[in-house]
Amino acid sequence: MKPLEGHLVLDFSLFLAGPLCALRLADLGARVIKIERPDGGDLCRSLYISPTDIDGDSTLFHAINRNKQSFAANLKDPAQLQQVRRLIERADVMITNFRPGVMKRLGLDYDSVRSINPRLVYGSISGYGDTGPWAERPGQDLLAQALSGLMWLSGDRDEANTPVPIGVSIADTLAGHFLAQGILACLVRRGKTGTGGLVETSLLEAALDFQFELLSTHLNDGRRPPVRSSIGNGNAYLGAPYGVYATKDGWLAVAMNPMPKLAPLLGLPELAGATKADCFDRRDEIKRQIAQRLRAHTTAHWLSILEPADIWAAEVLDWPKLIEHEAFKVLNWTRDLPRTGGGSMLSCRCPVRIDGQIMENAVRAPRIGEHAAELRREFGL
Repeated sequence: MKPLEGHLVLDFSLFLAGPLCALRLADLGARVIKIERPDGGDLCRSLYISPTDIDGDSTLFHAINRNKQSFAANLKDPAQLQQVRRLIERADVMITNFRPGVMKRLGLDYDSVRSINPRLVYGSISGYGDTGPWAERPGQDLLAQALSGLMWLSGDRDEANTPVPIGVSIADTLAGHFLAQGILACLVRRGKTGTGGLVETSLLEAALDFQFELLSTHLNDGRRPPVRSSIGNGNAYLGAPYGVYATKDGWLAVAMNPMPKLAPLLGLPELAGATKADCFDRRDEIKRQIAQRLRAHTTAHWLSILEPADIWAAEVLDWPKLIEHEAFKVLNWTRDLPRTGGGSMLSCRCPVRIDGQIMENAVRAPRIGEHAAELRREFGL
């Protein structure tokens, strides 16, 4: 039995953050009904990040909406809104990520719906919180990264000191995970008290928490700005040798390692006496010496020396190399999901294992309103 079997989740959310939260709950056994507009559904259906089209929808939509049912409803139509409210009466969890005020205008905000279902756990994601000068701004991942300070931590320092965004929707993804954590905590509390609760987070808070380690340092060391290394930057706050270096045939990541141990292995005896202070004060100078030395031989050559000595280092893999690697294959990471027109698509599985078991539920993403008739019969709508 999966941990959330028997729980009903209504997913009103769009795009990535909210639907990802609902996906995780579905993977853990919850029944998730996606509430969509009849005319076009979730806007993510038409948000293409590549030319690939699967059954008329984007790959992004399919990736984050598997294991769900779809109920199409026009929330501005009183009769259809009433059907949705009757679903809410039966639900355990409700997820939304509209801009502040939208759900209140529909009469579906937490204060409105808890009167008809006191056991409901209500999860809400905003861009920047419900109050404050940024509350009405569009909650989008790149914008949240820009406002959070995150872009000043990645990439090498250059003359322009250019901000560098993380190349995945990190704020959206983390916000979805944080909301799932809060919802699960509220479900545990409900098991003791019998009442639900309101769980809230935002893209900005997710991006800030992502930086909590470095931001805490900044707040307590005179608020000095982060200084990225000018070569192989891996962390704006860590000294040499931490970073990424080119080799003769590829790239090598080198993590925290004491220079007195690393230097002789690299054939750099002049760095063997480098102190911890040197590794910060002379960071770029030391890293340039390491970079020059590593370019002399292949990645495999260096790993054959460093790994037996328990030096923390790894080859930098691209996706094709990763997918062909045995370490990836043993994860059993991908699943074949059937397509409505025949054939299948590859999807990533849930990363959580419980009692040694992978959480399996490989059901494709639904078409708009695909399960509406079935759900109306089941719930008497």
